[in-house]
Amino acid sequence: MQQVEHELHQRRRSRNLGLLAVLLAFVALVFGLSVVKITQGDMMEGYDHRPRASVLPQDPNAPARDAAPVAAPGTPGALVDGTVTAPAAATAEGAAVEGGQ
Repeated sequence: MQQVEHELHQRRRSRNLGLLAVLLAFVALVFGLSVVKITQGDMMEGYDHRPRASVLPQDPNAPARDAAPVAAPGTPGALVDGTVTAPAAATAEGAAVEGGQ
């Protein structure tokens, strides 16, 4: 005995097949984009909402990479007349210790 399929089931099956086709197309699109991005061979860096040094233009006036850091004028460690300045707290403590001995 042959069982007849109800019209509601036929419509539901066609909608499900249409949804399956849309989902498969989306998966294929994402997979294709991933393959293209990987095979391009560019440097891949994640975007983490911070500027990346590799993307910034090169500064022609940049200091040498192996140059020693320089302290800003008026800060401890800055050169004044060829001598390095010491922090004020350290000199006051040193004077108090030397004077108390």
